Amino acid sequence: MNKQRRPKKYTKWIVLAAIVLAVIVCLIVPSLRTGLGSVFALLSSMDVNRVVEYIRSFGLWAAAISFCLMILQSVAAPIPAFLITFANAIIFGWWQGAILSWSSAMAGAAICFWLARLLGRDAVEKLASRTALSSVDVFFEQYGKHTILICRLLPFVSFDLVSYAAGLTGMNFWGFFLATGIGQLPATIVYSYVGGMLTGGAKLFVTALMILFALTVLVYLFRKIYHDRKKKAADGK
Repeated sequence: MNKQRRPKKYTKWIVLAAIVLAVIVCLIVPSLRTGLGSVFALLSSMDVNRVVEYIRSFGLWAAAISFCLMILQSVAAPIPAFLITFANAIIFGWWQGAILSWSSAMAGAAICFWLARLLGRDAVEKLASRTALSSVDVFFEQYGKHTILICRLLPFVSFDLVSYAAGLTGMNFWGFFLATGIGQLPATIVYSYVGGMLTGGAKLFVTALMILFALTVLVYLFRKIYHDRKKKAADGK
C-alpha cells in the first residue's frame, strides 16, 4: 500500500516544483511577465476581434499559438473557451477551426483533470476558486458524470472548473475523456459555424438565440436541483 502511495506522492511534489519554477521564471524574466500579462488582458477583454488579431500576428505559428492559448485559458484563466473557438473559426475556417478548438480543448481538459487528481483540492482552489468549485460540486452531487455533458450546453459556464472538479472525484479518466469529447463536440461545431460562416446581424441573432437557450437550460437545471433536494429532504424526515 505504501509502495503505491510513494510514486504518487513523488509525482505530486515534482508537479508542484515544476509549477513553482515556471511561475518564478515568468516573474523574473521581464519579457515573459509582460507577455503573459498581455495575454491575460486579451482573454479578459472578451473581444473576439482582438483575439483574432493577436493569433494572426504569429503567421505560420498561429495554429500552435491558438492551441497554447486554449490550454492556458483552461488551466489558469476562468474564461469560457468559446471566445477562442470563435477566433479559430474566423481565422482558419469553420471546420478547420472546429478541429483545432476541439483538440486543444480536449488537451486542456485532460491537463486540468490530472492537475486536480495529482495536487488535490487545496491546490485546485488556488488555481480556480473555492466558490466556483463549490457551485460545480452541486452539479456533480446531483448528476455525477452527466455533469460533463450538461455543462457543455452552457456556453458561459467555464468548463475548466468542471474538469478540475472531475479530477477531484473518483471518476475514471477515460470515462471523463470520452464524455468530454462527446459533450463538447456539438457545441464546438455550432460555435465554429456561427463564428466562421455568419456575419453581421445574422451572427448576433444566432449568438443571442444560443445565449437564450443556454440560460433556459440553466434555469431548468437549477429548478430541478432545487426540487430534487427539497424532495430528498422531505423523504429524510
